[in-house]
Amino acid sequence: MSFRSAIFKGKVVHRRHRPKKHALDYRVFSLLIDLDELPTMGRKLKLFAHNGFSLFSVHDRDHGALSGGDLKTWALGELEKTSRSAARVEMLCYPRILGYVFNPLTVYFCYREDDRLTAILYEVCNTFKERFTYIIPVDDVARPIRQTADKQLYVSPFIPMECTYHFTIQPPDDRVKIAINETDAEGPLLYACFDGRREAFSDRALGRAFFSYPLMTIKIIAGIHYEALRLILKGMPVFRHRPSAHRVQSAVAGGATGDKNDYEREA
Repeated sequence: MSFRSAIFKGKVVHRRHRPKKHALDYRVFSLLIDLDELPTMGRKLKLFAHNGFSLFSVHDRDHGALSGGDLKTWALGELEKTSRSAARVEMLCYPRILGYVFNPLTVYFCYREDDRLTAILYEVCNTFKERFTYIIPVDDVARPIRQTADKQLYVSPFIPMECTYHFTIQPPDDRVKIAINETDAEGPLLYACFDGRREAFSDRALGRAFFSYPLMTIKIIAGIHYEALRLILKGMPVFRHRPSAHRVQSAVAGGATGDKNDYEREA
């Protein structure tokens, strides 16, 4: 059985520009899940489960309102804040691997009946289990898509809150690219990017991914703490966490920009 959903294998790149230069790269894979297919995939595949245990799984309670409710219903409800609707929603995320996952960023691509992209939802999660979803309409057919949003959620102890995200998005096709340039009043601060190539979603492909990217979730979590230690040793200033008023928040954000805010630089 073939699915519209897919696996995207690639690499995550981080480049910090100041006050101390810092860089990291690591190999990862993400799942692109057509939310209409999610229950069927859980029934038909041996290595993948929906709201259950398997080698790989996706749980509704890990995303959206964290209530365990239907994710497409949640996404469409968020989209209503823009007075728009969608026929199909695809979610780009990391899966649970043997029951464990951490998703710093989950991206939802919302499509109209004619398959035209109408909005993108950026669900940002921090290590304090707080999350904020930036809801940004898409009006321009030009690719890549360029959007902006003012930062609303504490993410890193080494980055201030007074920042702006500049998203450069190549929507999923044979390739997907999610690039974020973070700036403050002084200019470019941080560049982060996931660039992946498509593979069909199947048990065979999932098995290959497990052995090609062993213990990916643990590596991501351990990597976050290891890189934090390196930044402390470099003498980076630390910004203290202030708990959010609500664990789950969302808002319609900035929108499109015609500027090419391409701030990637090799560290």
